[in-house]
Amino acid sequence: MSLSKYAQVRCLTIVLGAWLIIFFLTRCALLATHFGDVNTGLIGVLGIFGRGLVHDLSFLGYAALPMTLYLALCPATVWRRPWHQGLLRGLIGFSLFVMLFTAVSEWIFWDEFGVRFNFIAVDYLVYSNEVINNILESYPVYPVMAILVVLSVAGTVLSGKILDQAFRAPLLSLRGRGLLFAAVLGTCLLVAAAVGQDFNADGGNTVRRELAGNGPFQFFAAFRNNELDYHQLYATLPDKDLGRLLRQELAEPNSRFTSADPLDIRRDIDNPGTFKRLNVILVTVESLSAKYLGCFGDSRNLTPNLDRLKPESLFFSNFYATGTRTDRGLEAITLSMPPTPGRSIVKRLGRETGYASLGRQLEARGYDSAFLYGGRGYFDNMNAFFGGNGYRIIDQTSVPEEEITFKNAWGMCDEDLYTQALRQADIDHAVGKPFFFQLMTTSNHRPYTYPENRIDIPSGYGREGAVKYSDYAIGEFLKQARKRPWFDKTLFVFVADHTAGSAGKEDLPVAKYRIPLFLFAPRILKPREISMLASQIDLAPTLLGLLNLDYTSTFFGRNVLRDDVASGRALIGNYQHLGLFDGQTLAILSPRQGMRRHEDALGLSDESSDNTSDPLMQRNIAYYQGASHAFKTGLLRWTNVDLKKMSE
Repeated sequence: MSLSKYAQVRCLTIVLGAWLIIFFLTRCALLATHFGDVNTGLIGVLGIFGRGLVHDLSFLGYAALPMTLYLALCPATVWRRPWHQGLLRGLIGFSLFVMLFTAVSEWIFWDEFGVRFNFIAVDYLVYSNEVINNILESYPVYPVMAILVVLSVAGTVLSGKILDQAFRAPLLSLRGRGLLFAAVLGTCLLVAAAVGQDFNADGGNTVRRELAGNGPFQFFAAFRNNELDYHQLYATLPDKDLGRLLRQELAEPNSRFTSADPLDIRRDIDNPGTFKRLNVILVTVESLSAKYLGCFGDSRNLTPNLDRLKPESLFFSNFYATGTRTDRGLEAITLSMPPTPGRSIVKRLGRETGYASLGRQLEARGYDSAFLYGGRGYFDNMNAFFGGNGYRIIDQTSVPEEEITFKNAWGMCDEDLYTQALRQADIDHAVGKPFFFQLMTTSNHRPYTYPENRIDIPSGYGREGAVKYSDYAIGEFLKQARKRPWFDKTLFVFVADHTAGSAGKEDLPVAKYRIPLFLFAPRILKPREISMLASQIDLAPTLLGLLNLDYTSTFFGRNVLRDDVASGRALIGNYQHLGLFDGQTLAILSPRQGMRRHEDALGLSDESSDNTSDPLMQRNIAYYQGASHAFKTGLLRWTNVDLKKMSE
């Protein structure tokens, strides 16, 4: 029998058809505004819309299931009642509002991250206070919502005749309703088996792939994919080859592996010279891309204070972030870990503590290791991570309200954070205790608001103003620190957590991962520029090397200041794609055992498929397979043996 003439099917068709139209228009709008990045012709565009339709229908298969169940169970006596038809009109109007709201939300999310909804959107639901306040402070939310309500009401009114015809149509029999529900349920099962989050793969062009995606579908798929099993999804090497390659990568003349297990990277590091009991203040600046700094060629004078540090510091001009989010940067800096697929260790609840972190290494030497955050440290699970890995915590909730001069959705301004750091340093110095403070700033983040009358760009103007204010706060911090008695014995580190944006045509656009790193201690370090290729995982071993600290290491990074250091490389990734960059070529691992090679990765980036016979790909696999194995089997844990060695 033909189902299309029946009332229940017509109502379902109206709702699903409206969703399809909204999805189509959203894709058209995103394509029109990013067509220059698509780099394809008519056939490619048709492919985008073809794969997009599959994704749209896949989501609608799931979304239609609860509505179909209701339509199948609703008795005819209820269906014909005026109040019930009024209820259905209201639900359809509400559905139209949800459709429009989803389209606007997708646009905003794309504007921020350059992708459809993904695991970031899932994570942000957990931290609704920060996210909602950030959105309210960044966009005209209430006027937009009012417009959406008006459009939804208008759409419902204009579709009145179509709805009347649907309500007056014949009703399905009990058997017909069963067939309708079975058809939708079968579609859901087919989608679950055949269509995944990477169904729309289109080579290495991220923009084409994301345009072919579907935001709501990607959102729910991210629930399944925020933790990815390396061995199940990625290319692997036999354990024998893996252990050999990994130890080749991590071996240094001053290190000695302590286990007979070739996959255990734990090793004793013997840094020559007397231990320097210096204070360390490590400032991780939110979203500080290298492209904003004058010392990297920018002409807007946004970072005069950091630019002045270049001739006074160890300035790393070829340094890269490992990931695209704050938790990835903190993971790499604190644990010297490559960005394993899925969630960072910072956010792997129940498995985020007990590691041989940078803070724990220094805590074992008598340091006051503290993590200072401008926001609320429950965000991204930061308090649990740092509190369980050798740090005490100071965040916005630790600071009396009267000591906060300015705050927005993400926390107190950078000046207030630095004030707390100065106060804690004064306290430790007064009792003769060395300190290691790891700071995480918040001001260089949307909504880009900060105290007035600090710089010549108004608060809330945009990223440029936030960058300039962040730099201003650093200048004021160092000005105050120079007056302290502990300044001459303190090593200051300024580095970014990640860049301001990593979206582009490629999965891993290497140039966009470049960040600054300054090691500043004018009475201790001889200034020079370090041009060796390095990434955030190299920071911890380099710092401990500067202190001449002997320790037991589970780090995947190197001390890049040694004269005999191996050639540089940078490990970069996002939650799916894992890369190793050697300065010229980028090797990428992707789900479903995907392997690709990008020649001239900083330039034209010509892509080709690759395999495990490529030495660069072998090195890439060694890092990521080795890191995933070590995390999974507990080989990165801080042990009582480590503590005993540190105390000897």
